[in-house]
Amino acid sequence: MANEETGPELPLAGLKVLEFGHTVMGPACGVVLADLGADVIRVEPSPDGDPTRGLHGFATGFFSYFNRNKRCICIDLKSDSGLKAARELVQTADILVENFGPGTMDRLGLGWEEVHKLHPGLIYCALKGFLPGPYEKRLALDEVVQHMSGLSYMTGLPGQPLRAGSSVVDISAALMGVIAIFSALQMREKDGTGRKVTGTLFETSAFLVAQHMAQHAASGEEPVPMSARSPSWSVYDLFPTRCGKQIFIGATSNRHWQSLCGALGLDDLVDHPDYQTNHDRIARRKTLLARIGEATSAYSLKELIKLIEAAGLPFSPVRKPSDLFDDPHMQSGGRSIPIRMANDKIASLPALPVSIDGHQMALRMQPPDVGEHTEAVLSEIGFSADEIAELRQAKAVA
Repeated sequence: MANEETGPELPLAGLKVLEFGHTVMGPACGVVLADLGADVIRVEPSPDGDPTRGLHGFATGFFSYFNRNKRCICIDLKSDSGLKAARELVQTADILVENFGPGTMDRLGLGWEEVHKLHPGLIYCALKGFLPGPYEKRLALDEVVQHMSGLSYMTGLPGQPLRAGSSVVDISAALMGVIAIFSALQMREKDGTGRKVTGTLFETSAFLVAQHMAQHAASGEEPVPMSARSPSWSVYDLFPTRCGKQIFIGATSNRHWQSLCGALGLDDLVDHPDYQTNHDRIARRKTLLARIGEATSAYSLKELIKLIEAAGLPFSPVRKPSDLFDDPHMQSGGRSIPIRMANDKIASLPALPVSIDGHQMALRMQPPDVGEHTEAVLSEIGFSADEIAELRQAKAVA
């Protein structure tokens, strides 16, 4: 049912999710579920909350971005009364998500076997480094598995492996977890039984590089880093502009080639016998790219964008992530949402990149403060004010 002010009812409305997550992978899985309408409750350690809140360096801001639309309860899971409260909370949930190290949830008394006995209908999503096998007890990080899978090899320069410029494996593994959760929800509709599902870093990274494995299997040739790859298209490169900035242009068909020549005033190349096919152009690529670069250098970036866009070619200026704050497309149509950062600054950051009937997923709640919803969450499952006060007194919750 649609609401004129808020759009359609969110697809996961009515589902309760407990998220025992930290850093990126667990919270990324949880934020997708939250954006889609689930009541996601972060279970953070008492009294100070998730250490991710205080990360600095390149991880500054992780918590704010990945924890919108969630509530927060702080529990000391190592205390008897805290664990008892957590187990009661588990019995009211539909889904549990965790991305702690191997064996941590078992040691806390909240592992799959224990929880499944307690609540047979619960879907339990464990986000780990590896599926069962020789590596399963290893600790894993995004960057670790990028090296293990060859992703960093394919990203960097020859002899200089380089991690991708985003937590791409953490986030992709989280999305695999979401897919597994949706599958388990469908199965539960049929038989009422919850299941344990798993998303992992290593296997996800292997999935991401499988295209290069397939290339090797089909050609017998070892893939080289993308920075040194053999070209499939004659024009698929960065070019200079008059103002010193760069633009990427791709011409992946003869029609693109003709349009590019027309846009840049290179009409003499269109009928030139040396440049009739993509193969011809690749064979003379060094000379060709120099000619195109000479032509693009006559224009400012703004002028060149106007020309290339009018020609219907794939293109992009080289940009920094911060340029998206002023991007007219990102800042329209609900594609960005105003998220409160730890310093109370409001930042316009990307929303979940999906839409339903033309509606994007909106911001309903800012990232929660430490223990902001502890009392409300416990009250909802039957704890009295006195019982909550006793738990606070015992420092079992915060």
